[in-house]
Amino acid sequence: MTRTSLRVAMIGHAFMGNAHSQAWRTAPRFFDLPLRPEMAVLVGRDADRAAEAADRLGWAESSADWRAVIARDDVDLVDICTPGDTHAEIAIAALRAGKHVLCEKPLANTVAEAEQMTAVADEARAHGVRAMVGFTYRRVPAIGLARRLVEEGRIGEVRHVRAQYLQDWIADPEAPLSWRLDKAKAGSGALGDIGAHVIDLTQYITGDRIAEVSGRLETFVKERPYATSHSGLSGTASTERGPVTVDDAASFLATFGSGAMGVFEATRFATGRKNAIRIEINGSLGSLAFDFEDMNVLEYFDARDDAEVNGFRRILATEPGHPYVAAWWPPGHGLGYEHGFTHQVVDLVEAIAAGADPAPSFADGLQVQRVLAAVETSSHTRTWQEIPQS
Repeated sequence: MTRTSLRVAMIGHAFMGNAHSQAWRTAPRFFDLPLRPEMAVLVGRDADRAAEAADRLGWAESSADWRAVIARDDVDLVDICTPGDTHAEIAIAALRAGKHVLCEKPLANTVAEAEQMTAVADEARAHGVRAMVGFTYRRVPAIGLARRLVEEGRIGEVRHVRAQYLQDWIADPEAPLSWRLDKAKAGSGALGDIGAHVIDLTQYITGDRIAEVSGRLETFVKERPYATSHSGLSGTASTERGPVTVDDAASFLATFGSGAMGVFEATRFATGRKNAIRIEINGSLGSLAFDFEDMNVLEYFDARDDAEVNGFRRILATEPGHPYVAAWWPPGHGLGYEHGFTHQVVDLVEAIAAGADPAPSFADGLQVQRVLAAVETSSHTRTWQEIPQS
């Protein structure tokens, strides 16, 4: 059967660009998609580097001019994998040009930018143009199963939410400066970079939204050596030093709309933790627990079991009935980090083909942005902050 093409332009080709490229290559080979994604053009700031990345990652051509690419009639969707300071300009231009948009998280660097992006997305939606923000951890099968169990009432009324995102890649005070440590480019540090993920995940799993927060941010290392070259996330160091203008760690208390209590932590100083996303939800009838470092497993406690046999049940979320898994391997053959990006492509393409709204929407990204801003304000003022609800 001949399928209509969905021609994709991706802007940015570093860490996230690599992950997104793998997803665009893989999704149509494992999932029966209603549209045929075509990796049309990759855009980067440097023409030579963009050309090399396009050849390596499987894009048909490359460009150093994102505005010219967005103006092309043969581009249907723009995938934004750039630092946060460019999200708003690129996304708004793409939507106004009639292109569907996938934008990496956090949606923007400020609430004002996110509000403008959401307003333009709403206008574009009236013309059949769709926009989605890339919170890919939603697409981990064990996370999808957790959401399903909460929806089914398996753990009853949610009372406690605990969430951590722990990394250690800048624990060394001599790790060099990168754009992720520059507030002008990144918006915030651990709070926005990784804290945004657990904010979204807990709201997604519980089906509830954070209503108020009380938080604290800390920058443990105030200056770092400038990077002299770009390798991985941080590059190599020079002898000159510059200021770190974002937080190294964030922690906050939260109250959800239902009254459930939340405790959140995001840090890039948890020595020994590389990418530990830990979430536990306690309800009146049971509990759920997840750790991304064992990402194919969901732990489930049913408080209604007999005391003699009661305990957390280890569920290996690799059965065909678990979210997304049927398209992959036999039970017990686990999935990895990259599969969340593939599932993101699947959900977006299916929504576009159906004329439906993909999730998470720009409005969802805006709500997370408001939580991030409220935590930052709370840290400065030492007060509880309410989250405006749209």
